[in-house]
Amino acid sequence: MYINRATIYGNLTRDPELRYIPSGQAVTTFTVAVNRTYMAATGEKKEEVSFIRVVVWAKLAERCHEYLK
Repeated sequence: MYINRATIYGNLTRDPELRYIPSGQAVTTFTVAVNRTYMAATGEKKEEVSFIRVVVWAKLAERCHEYLK
């Protein structure tokens, strides 16, 4: 079994949303904003924000909804 895993450091854009699919399994979705600072080719300092959508399933979904605020 292969599992995708990533570590993302950033800020929640809003509280996670918990829902249950018809089979009863929990699904939580939330978005993390990640800031990045870099130097452009012109030598000027630039900032960029990426918004990463995260979907979590089962027990981890319930835990994310409970603890992430």
